[in-house]
Amino acid sequence: MAKVLVVATSKKTRGGITSVIKAHETGEQWEKYHCVWVETHIDRCLVVKLLILIKGLVKYIMLLPGSDLVHIHLSEKTTIKRKLLFYTMAKLYRKKIIIHFHAFSSETTINGTCSKLYRKVFMGADVVVVLSNYWKEQVNRAFNIGDKIRVVYNPCPSIELNENYSKTNSILFAGTLNQRKGYADLMKAFAHVAAKHPDWRLVLAGNGEVENARNLSKALCIEAQVDLLGWVAGSAKEKVYKQASVFCLPSYAEGFPMAVLDAWAYGLPVITTPVGGIPDVAIDGENMLLFNPGDINALENKLEMIISDKALRDKMCAESLKLAKGKFSLETVTKQVGEIYEKLLK
Repeated sequence: MAKVLVVATSKKTRGGITSVIKAHETGEQWEKYHCVWVETHIDRCLVVKLLILIKGLVKYIMLLPGSDLVHIHLSEKTTIKRKLLFYTMAKLYRKKIIIHFHAFSSETTINGTCSKLYRKVFMGADVVVVLSNYWKEQVNRAFNIGDKIRVVYNPCPSIELNENYSKTNSILFAGTLNQRKGYADLMKAFAHVAAKHPDWRLVLAGNGEVENARNLSKALCIEAQVDLLGWVAGSAKEKVYKQASVFCLPSYAEGFPMAVLDAWAYGLPVITTPVGGIPDVAIDGENMLLFNPGDINALENKLEMIISDKALRDKMCAESLKLAKGKFSLETVTKQVGEIYEKLLK
């Protein structure tokens, strides 16, 4: 029986890669090819990180000889250094290798200080999976790895869209509060329309620079219309997505943002930036509203447009659901992963 070792971050880690693999776990290919998740990292203190890495390495050493394929998920430069040992051992045992690349910035990965490490694992892999056509072009431009590269989108989660919660006039941001995600740009743009729409709120769900966000809301005089929820998961996450009327992610760089995929699954109209994999499917004004990263005036205009036009919101809700149920559906994506496994294991 085929055995696939999926080498990635911990199931308890907050972030997109964990969400992707949890989605892959629900696909038919997971049981068909006897996939085993080997956890190598967790977003905790250094001691816990080391324990998870050691535990994962021991598990990997025990399972590797009897396995057929190693599916390694990696992202920014810290992960390539951590996963290099697992990659090297798989090469020594002459296992088939998939490198699943989740990076969000070409400058800090394939064109950065670790470019030689990325070249090594990409050239040595049997298949390199990237998240969009943009990343396919970036990787091929840097390393020219040809037809071994595959585009497999991150999947939308399967959501039961019943009416558990009433809609509110709220704009949702979900993700880590940091500069790359652009939360401060969203707060500044919202400040320009908040007085005109006092019944609307801005909801920020995520960990990170929470205190900075709180101070910024006070400086912008919008603290009465801003909710800072911290990290949300499970039923709390379901609630904020189902209550929201609009989703906005003003990112400066992405692979393919899981938060946008979540928004599509919940049928929310999306305002975002044309970064990472978004341009693969984005049609401004049709299935989402786009603005360039850092353009606060343009974001203000998009917010005013979506708040003032319910017909536009309804239209874009329908378009979001089409994306979630089409090429980004869980069934479509896990089938593509299964096809890669099948081809390699033949």
